[in-house]
Amino acid sequence: MGFLLYLIVGGLIGWLAGLILGKDVPGGIIGNIIFGIIGAWLGGELLGDFGPQVADIAIVPALIGAIIVVFVVSLILKSMRKK
Repeated sequence: MGFLLYLIVGGLIGWLAGLILGKDVPGGIIGNIIFGIIGAWLGGELLGDFGPQVADIAIVPALIGAIIVVFVVSLILKSMRKK
């Protein structure tokens, strides 16, 4: 049950990051989960664990990390489309 909750929280964080940036997250729901989990890891490494936590994910650093990941991925995909 904990792993499923971890995936759900990761997906919601990735989805929120896409909404905040106004970018479509590549991969749909799976992309949301992947970017949310990567963002949670990145945010935790850069900012530490502070704020509310759900499923062992600190929401604020995870959201900031997911925004960074979605932004970087969207820049990479945009540059690849131009070629």
